[in-house]
Amino acid sequence: MAKLNTVERVEEIIKPIADEMGYDLWDVRFAKEGADWYLRIFIDKDGGVDINDCVDYTHAITKPLDDADPISQSYMLEVSSPGVERELVKDGHFEKYIGSPVMMRTIRAIDGVRDFSGVLVEYKDREITVELADGSIIRVNKKDTSYVKLDDFDINDFNQEI
Repeated sequence: MAKLNTVERVEEIIKPIADEMGYDLWDVRFAKEGADWYLRIFIDKDGGVDINDCVDYTHAITKPLDDADPISQSYMLEVSSPGVERELVKDGHFEKYIGSPVMMRTIRAIDGVRDFSGVLVEYKDREITVELADGSIIRVNKKDTSYVKLDDFDINDFNQEI
């Protein structure tokens, strides 16, 4: 059996808790920023998560993480929503959002361009297919992207008459 990396060990501990509480464990990231390490956990649920969900989940996972001690160094724990412009990371994320508008940045430029936006039309064998506004199609292997995010933000959704 292969040795699990830090993120995989953390996921193994906290995913059953997320499932039990009705959350989708969207993503787990363990990263060093400056001198500090951060364990960032993103949760989601139908209708979205709020601050109370993040606090409740933080309380639920703190003791199991402390008991299992999967991370040798000290770190800051952050639990949050993946947000409106959530990054699509796992195969299931791409499959769930076929037909949705996305923003994609490639690692290397394609015809001089690295940033694309359009509709995610297919995801198969880790190949992302996006239809651009002009109707053209771009296909990129997931490993060749810096990120793919939902492009679901509309400022008009937040404008209110006063």
